[in-house]
Amino acid sequence: MDEPSYSDRLHRVIPGGAHTYSRGDDQYPFNAPQILVSGSGAYVRDPEGREFLDYGMGLRSVTLGYAHEKVNAGAIAAINLGNNLTRPSLLELEAAEAMVDLFPWADMVKFAKNGSTVTTAAVKLARAYTGRSHVAVCAEHPFFTFDDWFIGTTPVDRGIPAQHASLTLKFHYNDIASLQRLFDAHPGEIACVMLEPATTTSPCPASCADLGTPKRCAGCPHAEQNFLKQVRELCTRHGALLVLDEMITGFRWDLRGAMSMYDVVPDLATFGKGMANGFALAALVGKREIMELGGIRQAGAERVFLISTTHGSEMSAFGAFLATLTEYKARAVTDGFWAYGRALTSGMNAIAREEGISAHFEVTGFGCSPVYVTRDAQGNPDLGFRTLFSQCMVEGGVLMPFIALSAAHGPAELDRTLTAARSALRTYAQALSDGLDQYLRGAVIKPVFRKYN
Repeated sequence: MDEPSYSDRLHRVIPGGAHTYSRGDDQYPFNAPQILVSGSGAYVRDPEGREFLDYGMGLRSVTLGYAHEKVNAGAIAAINLGNNLTRPSLLELEAAEAMVDLFPWADMVKFAKNGSTVTTAAVKLARAYTGRSHVAVCAEHPFFTFDDWFIGTTPVDRGIPAQHASLTLKFHYNDIASLQRLFDAHPGEIACVMLEPATTTSPCPASCADLGTPKRCAGCPHAEQNFLKQVRELCTRHGALLVLDEMITGFRWDLRGAMSMYDVVPDLATFGKGMANGFALAALVGKREIMELGGIRQAGAERVFLISTTHGSEMSAFGAFLATLTEYKARAVTDGFWAYGRALTSGMNAIAREEGISAHFEVTGFGCSPVYVTRDAQGNPDLGFRTLFSQCMVEGGVLMPFIALSAAHGPAELDRTLTAARSALRTYAQALSDGLDQYLRGAVIKPVFRKYN
C-alpha cells in the first residue's frame, strides 16, 4: 500500500489541512508543494529538497525575508530571558513604547497573537465608547476577522447566529454616498467604521491614478478629495469611531502605515502582518480616552474586558518586533518594496504585451503590493486561468499564489521571476487560443469565501 501523501496526512489531523484557509490545497495548483520544510531569504523548500522562489511570504507576514539573522537573534535572546513571565516583561514595555512612538496620534497599544483578535477588540471598544451596536465595514475589503460579527456577513456563515451579522453593515470604497446612506438609515446606531486604507485602488483616484510610486496627501491641493478624509469627516460628524485596519498596508506602504501617506488620523488602528517578520504579533493602537476603557486604574468605572491572552506577553515576538523595527529604520525597507514592485509590474506587463495577451493578463495595484489579474478569452476574470498561470510559475520554480514582496527580493529574484513568467504567459496565450483544458492539470483553485466545498 502506498504511503499517504502529505496532503492526506494533513487533512487527517487538521480541518482544512492547514491553520489558515489561505494555505489550503484549494488555493494552489496541483503541482505546488503540499508541505514545506524551511525558508531562507525569499526561498522555501519542500521535503524533497525542491527550492521555490516565494511570493506568498508567510501570507504577507514575512517582510524582511525568512530566517532573517537579526530578527532571529532578537527572538532567541528574548527566549533565553524566559519567554513568558508571570508579570509584564521589560521587553513588553519596550515594545509597547516603540509601537506607540511610531504614531503621534496614538497613546496606548494592546498586543495579541493574531489580527482577528485586535480587530474584534477594536469593535468592542468602539461599542463600549459610543454605547452603540452597529459596525460599518467596507464591502470591497475581503477579511477583517474570523469572529462572528464579520464572518456572518460572508457566504461562510454556517454556525453563526443571524443576529450577529445583522449588526454589521457594508458600504463601498471610494463611494462616500454609500456610507452616508448607512448613517442616514441607522441614526445614532453606528459605533465605528472599519476599512483598510487601500488595497488595489487609490483613495484619491482623481489625482493619484499612478499607483506605482507612493503619493502623500500632505500639501496636496487635492487632499480633500481623498476618500479616507471624507470618511474621517463623516465619522466625526456622526459620532462614530474611525478604525483603520492596517494589517496589510502597515509596515508595507510606509513604516507608519498607509495612514501616514494619506495624512488621515483614525481613532483606532490595527496591525499585524509585517510587524515581526513572521513571528506571531498583532497590535491595536489608539487614543487614550478610548483605549483606557480596557484599563483598571479608573476607580469605580465599568470595565471593558478588552484582550486577555496568556501568550500575548510572549517575549520572543517582542524581540522579533524590535529587531524588525530596527531593520526598517536602518534600511528604508518600504522604499525597496515600491522599487521592486514597479520593476516586477513593468516586466510582467511587458511580457504580456509581447505575447499579445495584455487584455487577458495584467499586473496592477500599488507598487509596494502588486496584484495580478487573469481573464479568459472573453475578457472576464477567471480562476481557471489564474490556476494555469500559477501552475506554470511553479513549473518555473516560482510559488506565486499572489504577490507579497520582501526585502529579500532583489535583482536575481526579479530575473528568475520574469524568466518563469515568460514561459508561463506563453502557455497562457496558447490556452487562450486552444482552450484551457489543453493545458490546465488538476482542479481549479477556489474562493476562500464560498458557501460549499
